[in-house]
Amino acid sequence: MTNIKTERVNLTIADGTTMQAYVARPEGSGARPGLLVLQEAFGVNAHIRDVTERYAREGYVAIAPELFHRSAKAGFEGSYADFPAVMPHYQALTNEGLLADMAAAHAWLTGPGGAKDVSAIGYCMGGRAAYLANSGLKLKAAVSYYGGGIAPALLDLAPKMGAPILLVWGGLDKHIPPEHVASVSKALRDAGKPHVEAVFSAADHGFSCDARASYHAPSAAQAWALSLQFLKQPA
Repeated sequence: MTNIKTERVNLTIADGTTMQAYVARPEGSGARPGLLVLQEAFGVNAHIRDVTERYAREGYVAIAPELFHRSAKAGFEGSYADFPAVMPHYQALTNEGLLADMAAAHAWLTGPGGAKDVSAIGYCMGGRAAYLANSGLKLKAAVSYYGGGIAPALLDLAPKMGAPILLVWGGLDKHIPPEHVASVSKALRDAGKPHVEAVFSAADHGFSCDARASYHAPSAAQAWALSLQFLKQPA
């Protein structure tokens, strides 16, 4: 197993704000691929840090930016049992702010001697953010897990997808209407953009997170393997 090291870094955003990010990377020297790990609505919590570390063990320099930094203190972690408490931070997000935040994390990854290429993966609101990142940043690949809010608000960005995108959905997910799932696929298809769509029929929203009641281990394991394969495909 690859040994990793972790740290927290502070990034300056184009709008003058400062954002903390959690970084995990393999030990040793040499160029590594970079990965933006984009949080759920509950912050860069223990689960997101664990995901970041898992990808570091697969050889990535992985960074999880704290996307609520404009409305919450550094290190914010919400409770999975108290979604209303995180709603003000979620509602304070803007597409422009998210793109600026992800651009800063991307720039950190690709700085002097940095990552040879960068991909993005996100979960729930982070799944939406990964789709957004793929419209405005230079990525090798993007992976969106149950990205609520892509449809209808971001469908017009489908022609701007710069890299292949993997869309992961839960077949039992009642948070994202089936017609929204279908419309995302249609928008990408109509735009002629390379994409893969995987629907896990026995899985609900948040099925990849082992800290949530909706965790579904078989689907999570299969989605993990698919995500790794997709991210490692040749550019």
